[in-house]
Amino acid sequence: MPRYALKIEYDGVPFCGWQKQVDLPTVQGVINKSLQILDPDCEGVQGAGRTDTGVHATGQVGHVDLKKNIEPERLLEALNFHMRNQGVAVVACTLAPDDFHARFSAIERRYTFRLLSRRAPMTFDKGTMWQVKHRLSLAAMQEGASHLVGLHDFTTFRSTVCQALSPVKSLDELRIEQLEYRGGVETRFHIRARSFLHNQVRSFVGTLERVGAGSWEPSQVKAALEAKKRAACGPVCPPQGLYLSAVSYGVDPFS
Repeated sequence: MPRYALKIEYDGVPFCGWQKQVDLPTVQGVINKSLQILDPDCEGVQGAGRTDTGVHATGQVGHVDLKKNIEPERLLEALNFHMRNQGVAVVACTLAPDDFHARFSAIERRYTFRLLSRRAPMTFDKGTMWQVKHRLSLAAMQEGASHLVGLHDFTTFRSTVCQALSPVKSLDELRIEQLEYRGGVETRFHIRARSFLHNQVRSFVGTLERVGAGSWEPSQVKAALEAKKRAACGPVCPPQGLYLSAVSYGVDPFS
């Protein structure tokens, strides 16, 4: 039974997240439906991470076992044919070792968050970024973000319904950059870790936005972290603008 690794991108706006749900549109559900057209006995795709409602991906990774032997190029083309016009695409497909697991073999995940500061409403990129009307201080946000990098108890920055066994995680990178954007400024947050807690990234960005806007001092991020209380967190930002951008493995199946 061959195992395939898939690199997947999707527009999260029309979906109720990654994980399949009864009677609700999900990314996993769309892919599984297409897989079962090709192989009715297929048990479906397993993803590297569960993205929430409205969250996008440019580098989600999945694996699937098929009873049929299909050339990876043909599988990619067939899946994209059956998923056409649904906001999901397989951008790479390859045979993978039997012990490869999209979730458990992953050693790192990367997220990108896009935030637009502009008074004029968005036209072309609506739904792909979170928009605010005020300017944001890059230096202040970078100072605030520096308190979050490293090994910490992130209770403050995780959802109250998070199912992770421990709030202690190691954050390897939280890098922020700003770019010109048609009469405004786009702020990009690049966040890297082995794994994340539920709503952790959106909690980071929502809090740092308050720092950039001048409503919080950068030192308040450290105080919020040390409080280890969800109530100490800043507002959780909306899902628009959040992308699962890459998943890394000890041996890259797509190399």
